[in-house]
Amino acid sequence: MITRELGLVREVLEGAGMELSYAYDDLVFVGHNGFLLQFTDWQRELLIHTNVEAKADEMAGAIGMLQQKASDVGLVFSLGKQYRITPSSGGESIQLEFC
Repeated sequence: MITRELGLVREVLEGAGMELSYAYDDLVFVGHNGFLLQFTDWQRELLIHTNVEAKADEMAGAIGMLQQKASDVGLVFSLGKQYRITPSSGGESIQLEFC
């Protein structure tokens, strides 16, 4: 069984001035929705997936800061894929699609 370091992830996000808004299974949603994090099979690594609607230059600075803060606590934040969020019919849930 893989132990997920959600407490450390929250610490990294808060240290970078960001907020963990929701965690579901292996995904961690961040308050601004420009990117989300995904735990990998290696408990100390997470993938950073960026929203297709996010501006790349703005995300680069935030991602760099997160990677540095993660490194400070022994985590690795690696670049992942892009994703798109769309509301499902009825608007009560979302659909997450990786590109």
